[in-house]
Amino acid sequence: MKLARTILSAVLLTGVVASANTLVTVNGKAITQEAVETELMTGTQGRFNQLPAEKQAEFRQQVLQQLIGKELIYGDAKKTGVLKTKEYKVEYKKLEERMKKELAIQVWQKNLVDDIKVSDATLKDYYNKNKEEFNEKEAVHARHILVKEEAAAKALINELKSLSGQKLQTKFEELARENSTGPSGPKGGDLGFFAQGQMVPAFNDKVFTMKVGTITTTPVKTQFGYHIIFLQEKKDKATRSFTEVKPFIEQRLKMEKFKSVMQEKMAALQKKATIK
Repeated sequence: MKLARTILSAVLLTGVVASANTLVTVNGKAITQEAVETELMTGTQGRFNQLPAEKQAEFRQQVLQQLIGKELIYGDAKKTGVLKTKEYKVEYKKLEERMKKELAIQVWQKNLVDDIKVSDATLKDYYNKNKEEFNEKEAVHARHILVKEEAAAKALINELKSLSGQKLQTKFEELARENSTGPSGPKGGDLGFFAQGQMVPAFNDKVFTMKVGTITTTPVKTQFGYHIIFLQEKKDKATRSFTEVKPFIEQRLKMEKFKSVMQEKMAALQKKATIK
């Protein structure tokens, strides 16, 4: 089981597989990246991408283990006859009736939203008046090697400090996979892109002062241990273009208009209904 978890962790933390790719199968049942991502977005109310990179990796692993656990329990429930019991059938019927109503309401509301039209001129006007909403902070793409002891961190820096360019990055990734105790270790210490303030202060303050293609020449200490950081890329502050954010603006304005449309629709339905 420990070996399986290690393999799953390494696969999951790559973070580059397509959304429908199978991460693992449990007794022939596939668990996909899409299923994991859906659970993550639901569990964080759509804010998963705002979490620190290390926390994202931790949550991905937790969710995958939960989905594996569910498949194992469901499989055993089928084998032991739970699905044939009277209790299961009664509860299933109640759930089916509840879900039938909930799904019908969801589709009804979606159709109502889909019928709402917002002109391009209105979308553009919103964008021009609210550009600050679409400002992106300075962001960096970094890798790190996390170890418990300062001496170990210094030894790793000594292995790296004479290298530069692609040789430095390749060696850094190799050492991260071999030595890092952080969740990003299996993928070469890759933390992806993150903005100011997403990492703990000591790490954040250091990485945003670095030059692209360099490493920290002294270990960075945090509550997690000692970090060696490699800065891979940097993005300057920018404002996202209208084309990029148009779908987001359209959905927001549609939802705002939906409130009044819904009120009118409910008022009309109540007039026709018999409510005692």
